[in-house]
Amino acid sequence: MSFKMPSPDQVRSLGDGLGLELTEDYANSFINFIKPFAEGYRLIAALPDDVPVIKYPRGAYYRPEGDENKYGAWIAKTEIKGAKTGKLVGKKVAIKDTYALAGVPLTNGASVLEGFVPEFDAPVITRLLDAGAEIVGKSVCEYFSFSGGAATSISGPVHNPRAWGHTPGGSSTGSGALVAAGEVDMATGGDQAGSIRIPASLSGVVGIKPTWGLVPYTGIMGMDPTIDHAGPLTATVAENALFLEVMAGEDGYDSRQANLKVDAYSKAIGQSAAGLKIGVVKEGFGQYDSHPDVDAGVRAAAKLLESLGAKVEEVSIPWHPIGVPIWAAIALEGTLHAMVTSALPRNIEGVYPLSLAGRLGGLKDRANELPDTVKVGILLGAYTDKYYHGYYYFKAQNLRRRLRAAYETALDRYDLLLMPTTRMMASKIPPPDAPMEALMQHSWEQITNTCPFNITHHPAISLPCGLGEGGRPIGLMLVAKHWQESTLYRAADAFERAGHWQNMGPRGNR
Repeated sequence: MSFKMPSPDQVRSLGDGLGLELTEDYANSFINFIKPFAEGYRLIAALPDDVPVIKYPRGAYYRPEGDENKYGAWIAKTEIKGAKTGKLVGKKVAIKDTYALAGVPLTNGASVLEGFVPEFDAPVITRLLDAGAEIVGKSVCEYFSFSGGAATSISGPVHNPRAWGHTPGGSSTGSGALVAAGEVDMATGGDQAGSIRIPASLSGVVGIKPTWGLVPYTGIMGMDPTIDHAGPLTATVAENALFLEVMAGEDGYDSRQANLKVDAYSKAIGQSAAGLKIGVVKEGFGQYDSHPDVDAGVRAAAKLLESLGAKVEEVSIPWHPIGVPIWAAIALEGTLHAMVTSALPRNIEGVYPLSLAGRLGGLKDRANELPDTVKVGILLGAYTDKYYHGYYYFKAQNLRRRLRAAYETALDRYDLLLMPTTRMMASKIPPPDAPMEALMQHSWEQITNTCPFNITHHPAISLPCGLGEGGRPIGLMLVAKHWQESTLYRAADAFERAGHWQNMGPRGNR
């Protein structure tokens, strides 16, 4: 990209946008002064870029149709074979369409990114391949991953394999559906408000949002960098622990990774739940639209854990409901700056996909293509940013410490906190002509219990704990102290082995 000197008119126009009244003489003086800077920018453009190396060859990709994509969960299929030895040999993996996979399009569910092909692999991709996994395709996600439902992706709706016509949960819609259908052993997800745990809950699979920074977010499209998390969705707890072992750890790029405490998570599998102290969070139940089957199913799960030797009692955390407005103030304005105003987040050190920045830089020219979920989010973010000068974003960033402290106080008494992952089961996918209010309800109805932990960065796992009305899955969420993913796996695996999974029916049932 060639750097060109600005014209006097361009300089004065830029000044107007910054509240500066510039004369033509001042503009010309500015242009003369910055000539040495121009040479520096041209030098930067001429130097070779520094991005992760592509280690594994890949062939062509294609968009599957018909019976090969009966749930609408694949955005692309490919065949990328990893190492011949490793922990994941024989495992088939789907990659959420927010991860950079060199040579394969990345759309993030968005029409404005159609045709964009990353030039490098996200480090997590390389780790999976180094461990012997085979990447068999990319899974559909919601438009800019800005929905917990299944009605906004440019590729069309994704159907829940356990409840046709209902959402599998978003924004990692395809990932949840493909694991539930048994088409892959694992699918990657991204979680800013619950987008790993929501599809795990609604699709009847296992999904973990690890501690913030445990899994590198390099090469993955996100929102506000302070809420971005990546992790695996799998059919079983044991598989989940195995995949997290491979995905976790510093990559040398992502500055969000500091003082990590990585563990051998598979060692937690097969242990007893006896002796664990579990606090059942009162405020996670009985919300204004909580489904009675969900509350009853999760309380029954707590009883089962108690029968396995855990000490279970109710705890009140009054700050839990305040997590939603804190999350909204950070996520909406933060996403506006990370994806619309600035094209890419600028307050982290990492790898920046230059071609993607160019695509997002022209977003305003195609803004009318955005779905209501994105429009409403960036409009509210723009309103608070412009008229309140970031007050709510920054105040929420301060308040996240109080929210975190409220959970920490409870976790000083308990090893785990327990509540429903989602307060209702999978809802029907609204039709394409649904009014804005219906689409927004469908897209955001599931985040109440999940999004607070994106703010506080605590690890949280969702696992199935039975079926509710219409045979739809119910999700149980467990939350632990930072870096205590092994404690989550210990309790979740003990619960799974106690027999709840047999009530879910075969994977892919419809």
